[in-house]
Amino acid sequence: MTKRYTVTAALPYANGPLHIGHLAGAYLSSDIYVRYLRLMGKDVIYICGSDEHGAAITIRAKKDGVKPKEIVDRYNAQIKQTFEDLGVSFDIYHRTSEPIHHETAQEFFTNLLKKGEFTQKTNEQYYDESQNQFLADRYIKGTCPKCSYDAAYGDQCENCGSALSPTELINPVSTLSGNTPVLKETTHWYLSLDKHADWLGEWINTGQLDGKQHHDPKEWKNHVLGQCRSWVGDLQPRAMTRDLEWGVDVPQDIPGSEGKKLYVWLDAPIGYISATKQWALDNNKDWEPYWKDKDSKLVHFIGKDNIVFHCIIFPAILKAAGGYVLPDNVPANQFMNLEGDKISTSRNWAVWGHEYLEDCKDSIVNHVDVLRYVLIKNMPELKDSEFTWGNFQELNNTDLVGKFANFINRVLVLTNKYYEGVVPDFDASLSIAGSEEEGSTSSYQEELNRLHHRLEELGKLVEAYDFRGGLKALIEIASMGNQFLQFNEPWKLVKTDPETVKVVMNLALQIVGALSVVSQPFLPFISAKLRDLLNLSALENGDLEHLLDDLKAGKAVLPKGSSINKPEHLFTRIPDDVIQQQIDKLEASKVQKVSYEPLKDEITFDDFTKLDLRTGTILEAEKMPKAKKLLKLKVDLGFEQRTVVSGIAEFYKAEEVIGKQVVLLANLAPRKLRGVMSEGMILMAENAQGELVFVSPQDGFGNGFTVR
Repeated sequence: MTKRYTVTAALPYANGPLHIGHLAGAYLSSDIYVRYLRLMGKDVIYICGSDEHGAAITIRAKKDGVKPKEIVDRYNAQIKQTFEDLGVSFDIYHRTSEPIHHETAQEFFTNLLKKGEFTQKTNEQYYDESQNQFLADRYIKGTCPKCSYDAAYGDQCENCGSALSPTELINPVSTLSGNTPVLKETTHWYLSLDKHADWLGEWINTGQLDGKQHHDPKEWKNHVLGQCRSWVGDLQPRAMTRDLEWGVDVPQDIPGSEGKKLYVWLDAPIGYISATKQWALDNNKDWEPYWKDKDSKLVHFIGKDNIVFHCIIFPAILKAAGGYVLPDNVPANQFMNLEGDKISTSRNWAVWGHEYLEDCKDSIVNHVDVLRYVLIKNMPELKDSEFTWGNFQELNNTDLVGKFANFINRVLVLTNKYYEGVVPDFDASLSIAGSEEEGSTSSYQEELNRLHHRLEELGKLVEAYDFRGGLKALIEIASMGNQFLQFNEPWKLVKTDPETVKVVMNLALQIVGALSVVSQPFLPFISAKLRDLLNLSALENGDLEHLLDDLKAGKAVLPKGSSINKPEHLFTRIPDDVIQQQIDKLEASKVQKVSYEPLKDEITFDDFTKLDLRTGTILEAEKMPKAKKLLKLKVDLGFEQRTVVSGIAEFYKAEEVIGKQVVLLANLAPRKLRGVMSEGMILMAENAQGELVFVSPQDGFGNGFTVR
């Protein structure tokens, strides 16, 4: 039996603002789930905070020419405020730079070291000579050896999800300088993940843990299970420390700790625990039951790029530490795209949360809940989804205005018109038209039962992490109300049968009252406004549970004789010009904000003369099997022909490049790519959008001539 729930949302990097992809990924889904649990009277704690030690922080700090502390202070405050403005209802939003977090993370490290979970190893790691520092995984980018994605990180390819080590990357470069790093010896502590493979595999595949059923793997999303299974089959020891200047120190009493920091994916998930400790201190609570009681249910809400860390590495750390519960579910969402393109912070192709809140506060009625609604409606729960401003406008105008607000407004207007805003008494023995089918008859109690059933079904969808389904069920309740009014036509019936109209209007008010409760997880600000319009008190923990009990017992949500207020516009249609302004802003920002790579280190003329650049013509071209971005080319250099594997298939079809004159780096050491020996590199130019174009000699230029 679940006594309490510990719900975490992925800690956002404090190196930039939140965009709609973040919100649709981990935060709105977790907020819906937690708000629902609270309404059902559950003991739940909702944890999040800024991840302030990732490589992204120091990269941003170097780019801006400031200290990492300035970056995290700036963006922690902005991110926290954006969450509050969007109604995301964390019990605590913490920081991994807080002393209690450093202490907790160091305690974990020391405990695991004493238990023999770490092995100290000396090996070669990439080093940026121009920056005079070792490169952590996220300081290195290169081409993924498995899918040929050309912006894979040193620990993971975010395109195919494969686990990587930096030395596996093809053509690795330092993200700090753009230079090619060198290998240099260093010593680190490694977590022996391979020795945890057996129990992790059983736990993931069967839900069994220590001979007991821990969870039902059928309740996990297929893409989560698939990624976990691919990892468990090939677990290797993973370094848990780094050579960095910013982060949580390896405890100083451990020999060899000087200059070493904890790996961010050891320190960051522990941030959930340190945040719980801080919450407990602030509220005079005991933190341990939320993490150590076997009857506590731990749920991690994340994006798909963080699956391995929450389903493999953190569970291994928790079990090795001893006494901690493991996640019951990790309902990871996939990615949200924007207007036909991937969201990109570097290209400024994003809808930023704080900018939307400011831009639309005066032009869109209840703009926060409109954004929440659209993002939930398009939430990438099982596959990548897309946000467009046209769809944003359509969903507001059809669903929120045409269905949800229309029903509520009709009910409040008619109640004020017929009964001066008082919930009417009625004769429950009278028959009314049913809400399910035109021409059917029903009773007041039968319609309350239908409402009860629909509310229960909505709850089941939320409990199953189907938040899009839950939102659909919410709108269907409003549609049911609209249909009920349409079938009964009280505006006509009031002239001939006013007593039956009282039954109809009382029941319609009960539906509105139920919507004021069940809409709160999805549309919290509208829910609060509805409560005010109905003269109902603010929602408290357990109110949905009480509502379900009352409906089952035939008890009204709004007692007869109670008063309601005059209607207000909950949502209004969004005009075209408001949407066009956002589209224009998006396009303009993409053009205006160009990110240039930093200049590489200075070289001498002698260094340049080592490059043998030759003109050539592509004679043959074909797509490499199972490689999204690679073309196999045959290039004529005049004096010989070369085979070259080039990562240009995303921008050029094979037939388009045949006959193309190119410049080839001819004295580059041959390298095998996907089983084909590549004998050179075609020169390409890359623009701000990441598009590649040939650097070519003039038409008719011969082959094999030197480019100086």
